[in-house]
Amino acid sequence: MEPYYYNHMTKPQQAAYHSILAGVKNLADEIQIPALAGEELYNVFFQMRLDHPEIFWVISFKYRYYKDSPNLIFIPEYLFDKNKIREHQKAMEARVEKLVRPAMKLSQWEKEKYVHDFICENVRYDKLKKPYSHEIIGPLGQGVGVCEGIAKAVKVLLDALGVWCMIAICGNNPEKGIKYRHTWNIVKIEGTYYHLDATFDNSLGTDHHNSEIRYDYFNLDDQQIFRDHEPLIAPAPSCTDHDHFYYKEKKLSFTKKEDVYKRSLQAAKKGKVLIFHWRGGYLTREVLDELLELIRKAGAERNKTARVSINWPQAVIRLEYTDTQLPEKISLEEANEGERQ
Repeated sequence: MEPYYYNHMTKPQQAAYHSILAGVKNLADEIQIPALAGEELYNVFFQMRLDHPEIFWVISFKYRYYKDSPNLIFIPEYLFDKNKIREHQKAMEARVEKLVRPAMKLSQWEKEKYVHDFICENVRYDKLKKPYSHEIIGPLGQGVGVCEGIAKAVKVLLDALGVWCMIAICGNNPEKGIKYRHTWNIVKIEGTYYHLDATFDNSLGTDHHNSEIRYDYFNLDDQQIFRDHEPLIAPAPSCTDHDHFYYKEKKLSFTKKEDVYKRSLQAAKKGKVLIFHWRGGYLTREVLDELLELIRKAGAERNKTARVSINWPQAVIRLEYTDTQLPEKISLEEANEGERQ
């Protein structure tokens, strides 16, 4: 698959990238590369690992620099000893092959959903942030990961399925209480780019004891994703298409209040959870109050009370009805990288 970050580097950066990549694949102890400034070298190494998440065994480096030399010596720091790395490589290759096999003949959109659902059903956030949780070995081998490891796992699986995918990265924002960089994916489905954040959807699903999979961050455009994601700190394609957002694709993106009422009535009658997206203008407090009133009215007709949770930035509302003796409950959901669960 296309190495997106490599294609956006200068020639000296590409030369260093290529040498590092070849060296760490061969588990070299020292690699001679063209001399780069410290921060530039860090970015090349970091972005090489975003392009190649299958390389999970090297997490940091040191380097030796000789005055007036056009080169420097890059010294990779491996996560395991070399025999263990080879064992893990074989295990990971077999694991990826086994996981993607059932999805090989699906459409691109179905492959994307298959990978997203696998993450949401099988991976939990690692609050301890073990080193392997930043790599594919965490989500695919141990069933735990942080956003970086999850985004890498999504890319490895979609690469294996022939779906174009890259890893997007944004900065932290201490003023908003966002301590860490966040990573997610950009996919290209039938020639069009979309944002896919399996970590954020996973964090919403856990609020309901993993009883359901959420798709609030499945095929978003730039305008949608940056409602609750910080600006990108590395190059990425623009995502401008809004027509294949999951809830719109599934006819669960409503513009009319009567549709909210009708579908709420069905949910009350059948005892099923309803998750929908509101796109009939901004979800203001006033609009939300009107929608909640319709949801209450639908419940009252079946002698049921609503329990509602709202992902406000993405205008997604989840509701289920319970027997009337239980009090109504309305809560705000906060999708996140797993830190605040």
